[in-house]
Amino acid sequence: MKALLEGAVSFMEDGFLEHEELFKSLKHNQDPKVLFVTCTDSRVVPNLITNALPGDLFTIRNIANIVPPYRVSDDFLATTSAIEYALQVLNIKTIIICGHSDCGGCKAIYQDESKFVNTPNLRNWIKLIEPIKTEVLKFTSDDPAKIAWLTERLNIINSIENLLTYPNVESDFDAGKLEIYGWHYIIETGEIFSYDLKTKSFKLLAVR
Repeated sequence: MKALLEGAVSFMEDGFLEHEELFKSLKHNQDPKVLFVTCTDSRVVPNLITNALPGDLFTIRNIANIVPPYRVSDDFLATTSAIEYALQVLNIKTIIICGHSDCGGCKAIYQDESKFVNTPNLRNWIKLIEPIKTEVLKFTSDDPAKIAWLTERLNIINSIENLLTYPNVESDFDAGKLEIYGWHYIIETGEIFSYDLKTKSFKLLAVR
């Protein structure tokens, strides 16, 4: 905690001054151009891996970077309501769903029920991506690295498909009014692979 306190003081004394004019411009409103949906994993730092400044990204984080199918409910739907806000209020036109290597949420769908005795809400959340397990095991069942890789990527694709169930998203995407990207970030190498919705394949990210 001491290191964090020292870091906060350092930001107030030095880091803030570096972007003082930017923060002043953000005083009364935000106008992010990108909705960035990613995992809560502490190793994934959106502004770091995109070199983005404060105000650039509207970030949603949850375990396993899951986008649930759209529904209206009296339940507390944090991710769904945040996506609604990004699209309907902030009018964001670019969406990135960013998964990552060594994702604990993706690994969890292969764990025994006994592992979730103390985390019932986590268990219910992970059930959203449990069908992916069946698809993965059609391809491989004895290679842990391959299982992890496929699960993480199919999870990204699944979230994109769920995103298309949100109001106007599919029609806006088809009309070229909305951009949707799926990224697979590899922690140990820094590489980012981007999913091409047309070719349905992941390719190493490159500037077009």
